[in-house]
Amino acid sequence: MALSVKHLLGIKELNAQDIEQIFQTADNFKQVLQRPIKKVPTLRDTTVANIFFENSTRTRLSFELAEKRLGADVVNFSASGSSVSKGETLIDTVNNILAMKVDMVVMRHSASGAPWFLAQHIDASIVNAGDGTNEHPTQALLDAYSMREQLGNLKGKRVAILGDIMHSRVALSNIYCLNKLGAEVVVSGPPTLIPKHIESLGVKVEYNVKKALEWCDVANVLRIQLERQHKPLFSTLREYALYYGVNKQMLDSLEKDIVIMHPGPINRGVEINSDVADSKQSIILNQVENGVAIRMAVIYLLSGKRDMNE
Repeated sequence: MALSVKHLLGIKELNAQDIEQIFQTADNFKQVLQRPIKKVPTLRDTTVANIFFENSTRTRLSFELAEKRLGADVVNFSASGSSVSKGETLIDTVNNILAMKVDMVVMRHSASGAPWFLAQHIDASIVNAGDGTNEHPTQALLDAYSMREQLGNLKGKRVAILGDIMHSRVALSNIYCLNKLGAEVVVSGPPTLIPKHIESLGVKVEYNVKKALEWCDVANVLRIQLERQHKPLFSTLREYALYYGVNKQMLDSLEKDIVIMHPGPINRGVEINSDVADSKQSIILNQVENGVAIRMAVIYLLSGKRDMNE
């Protein structure tokens, strides 16, 4: 069975069946990753280009590892030090790469909507690895997949997304994904970092982080994205940590254990303390591990191959 879409541009374009199919495929690939030989030759005749116009470490490495585990040929392109810095356009850059007979493009770009623009101009399948402040679909998929491992079916489960909601593509993709899977979502953080009218996406707003933690089964903590903030939106990082950071004392005061998540990179001592990030309640390293399996599943399903063990 194939996905209902040719590209993975955003969670918004997927339906619940697509998400479930990605999860089931990732289950199979997780078993592959436990073997002594962690590779399958499924995509041995496929070339994937990773085109990153924005800095990335974890996401780029996760995609590259997923592609190589599937046996694909991998081309890595970074905008820094490339002809982009000389004024080459996005279309010219990608067309030059496609001229090398690339079958799939994984792209991160600082401009929201860049993957959609690209999808209208080239034939290769496109995977959005993050576009501006819009979406980061594979992160949301691996987050929801990690929650499902801990809690089972997500229908009716309560998820709090804490932190810089305004500038986070992870938050938006998570909201879309969790809504499609039937979870309840609350966003929490400083009023200056919560977008107006976000309730229209089917979420509730709670400015008191402690109350959000008391309500939820899972807390997905986001970092402060200072690089996207063009004006001061809170006084100091110390004040943010004091009023909105998640610490062990706060968790210990709850009458239940909740699951702690973070998409990374972590600003320890700001949005989350080390004793929380490294605690038994944290599944942050599980998220990293699941990221490879989810990205393997997405690339495999978009490639249209039929036998994942061939």
